[in-house]
Amino acid sequence: MSGRPLEGIRVLEVAMYGFVPSAGGVLAEWGADVIKVEHAVNGDPQRGLRQTGAFKVEGDPNPNIEHANRGKRSIGLDVSQPEGREVLYELAKRADVFLTSFLPGHRTKFGIDVDDIRKVNPKIVYARGSALGPRGPESDKGGYDMTAFWARAGTAASITPPGSGGMIAPPVPAYGDTISGTNLAGGIAAALLKRERTGEPSVVDVSLLSSGVWAMGHGIALSLHLNKDWVAVTPGTHGSPGNPLSGLYATKDGRYISFVMLQPTKFWADVCRHIDRPELADDPRFTSVEGFKEHTDEAAAILREVIGGRTLPEWTEKFATLAGPWAPVQDALQVGADHQVRENEYIVRAGELELVANPVQFDVSAPQTQGAPEFAAQTEEVLMELGFDWDRILALKAASVVT
Repeated sequence: MSGRPLEGIRVLEVAMYGFVPSAGGVLAEWGADVIKVEHAVNGDPQRGLRQTGAFKVEGDPNPNIEHANRGKRSIGLDVSQPEGREVLYELAKRADVFLTSFLPGHRTKFGIDVDDIRKVNPKIVYARGSALGPRGPESDKGGYDMTAFWARAGTAASITPPGSGGMIAPPVPAYGDTISGTNLAGGIAAALLKRERTGEPSVVDVSLLSSGVWAMGHGIALSLHLNKDWVAVTPGTHGSPGNPLSGLYATKDGRYISFVMLQPTKFWADVCRHIDRPELADDPRFTSVEGFKEHTDEAAAILREVIGGRTLPEWTEKFATLAGPWAPVQDALQVGADHQVRENEYIVRAGELELVANPVQFDVSAPQTQGAPEFAAQTEEVLMELGFDWDRILALKAASVVT
């Protein structure tokens, strides 16, 4: 476990649900010691999430809590009590980063806003994850990835075809949370580097809205430049009017293959060989850029018919030597079995579960990660590191200050 870039960095996390805790999970995989402060009675509300759509989790481990809380230590602490706040300040004195998802009003109420924490530790990096950003008339409002990242930031409208009579939902739980949390972890790492170089700590802000807008950045820039809304292509239509090698093709078993070969003249002959139609390589309709523009519909019709004659596993094997960029359109289970995903250790063992690792690797090595802590499992351990003796720990427990 040694040699990770944030080894020796201490992070104090006062956060709930998916977004900000996923930032703590990334920092833990990068080597930081992340202490997760949870509600003294109920813990992180995410622990109670057992039903997600058609997925129901019985018993432990629960992926809904494990994903964002890997590798942390948990302490149950009532920060609404003065004694609990004193414990929190003792932890903050020894931390490099204070990480929170609490709204401005709650940060003031519990005495954990920037000025409160900087009073006990002037050099701490203070990191906030919010729904809608730290400024503006809605900065005090909460939200979830469905509202701030997916709906408000433009993805939902841009991915939902006209006339759908609804909105395409995020593909999986915590989709925007996980992306936003990784952004926040990166900002924290940059702030730690700045502090090391200049001695100056930063306040780091990332919101679900900012992350959603950033993810849409290329499309928003085009829309603003051309004053034209981004409209989704209707599924089943060929997306590129002048290039049959850029689009989706259905296979015999109802799956899809994605071609993205932006230079059709360069890759056409190789595709023809791989689909066992070598005679098409010399077809005069398909030998120039102008020809492709004029005859894309014909070429696409040929590809639809041929690719529709074999299953996705058959084409996956056959296209292994295809020169141009392509991909099988995989479901979550297929991604879990993908040899390239496994070879690069993008999925790692964490306790009893397999979890997707954070996307950053250092020195060509996957992170060694641990499962999420049980609620308040390290309370005594953390308090003893602060120098508390057993009498004081027992008194705090008796007063329901700690769990």
